[in-house]
Amino acid sequence: MRTPHVVVVMGVAGTGKTTVGPLLAARLGVPYAEADDFHPPASIAKMSAGVPLDDDDRWPWLDAIGGWAAGRAGLGGVVSCSALKRSYRDRLRAAAPGVAFVHLTGDRALIEDRMGHRRGHFMPATLLDSQFAALQPLQPDEAGVAVDVAGPPEEIAGRAATALDA
Repeated sequence: MRTPHVVVVMGVAGTGKTTVGPLLAARLGVPYAEADDFHPPASIAKMSAGVPLDDDDRWPWLDAIGGWAAGRAGLGGVVSCSALKRSYRDRLRAAAPGVAFVHLTGDRALIEDRMGHRRGHFMPATLLDSQFAALQPLQPDEAGVAVDVAGPPEEIAGRAATALDA
């Protein structure tokens, strides 16, 4: 039996990290953590005001997520986290070396449409451009897979689980 890994479901806002993450965790039989819960109130206020976070805002957040992932080493878990830049993923890997990534990708128009339909989320669709500008897709030397977000969430989680198992 394989040691369960910690998986970070990553991607720009609106790709469905918060929807697909718990479904993937259920398929893998491991706990799920929502990265938004690790944001300090000041960061949520900043994003709610339509101001993108900078790296200084993100380091403590990434460290908290990395701490959670490190605590799940050998036990497994799934956490959502935008992890848009290689340096962010490197920081997560430094805290939890066995972490793997599922990069949710998709057509910008589809993602923007989905963002327009969600309610009660602090991240406005106006920040989508800044998300795409910051995005550095997974590189071949990074443990992980890219999964397109077209289709229903259960199907996306299934494709992610299959890709991780391959």
